[in-house]
Amino acid sequence: MNLSNILTELEELGNSNDSIESERSKKYLNITRDTGEFLSVLVKSTKSQNILEIGTSNGYSTIWLASSLPENGLVTTIECSLQKFNEAQVNFEKAKLTNKIDQIHDEAKSYLAQLNSKFDIIFLDADRSLYMSMVVEIEKLLKPGGLIVTDNAISHEHELIEFMEYFKRKSEYSCCLVSVGKGEFLAYKSA
Repeated sequence: MNLSNILTELEELGNSNDSIESERSKKYLNITRDTGEFLSVLVKSTKSQNILEIGTSNGYSTIWLASSLPENGLVTTIECSLQKFNEAQVNFEKAKLTNKIDQIHDEAKSYLAQLNSKFDIIFLDADRSLYMSMVVEIEKLLKPGGLIVTDNAISHEHELIEFMEYFKRKSEYSCCLVSVGKGEFLAYKSA
């Protein structure tokens, strides 16, 4: 199965599952296709090689990120749900991208504290209520010249105001809100 077909299949699965599933933890809550295309362009245009994703779900966004990386690129993706972790693993194998994905099953906050790597892009698409508790670790892990991308910045702006304002107040960051998908907040760290 080619990459385009896998992405289409995952979109359809996500839409049908989320339309009938009432329990939030069982929804996939995937990014939109135009957000995936936007992330792909960001990865390619910034020549990113090392990406951190917080919130894997079933791997839809991870596949967009990993497929946009050069051969030696790597996405480290963190998911706390074992069921979603396992589903994503199968999807990564189908997409033939396991060589570009380091899949972590853990709580993001505890795992971030253990990391020593620096990342070109950090993509946040998880429990928004936890972002402020991880903001110090996120900043430490972002390379100078790196980019934080936060999903749901328009659809759930009220949940992200404090997080977005935090970066807007810092002189070393240039920020913008992009109205693609559910809204992407970008914070660029000066090189």
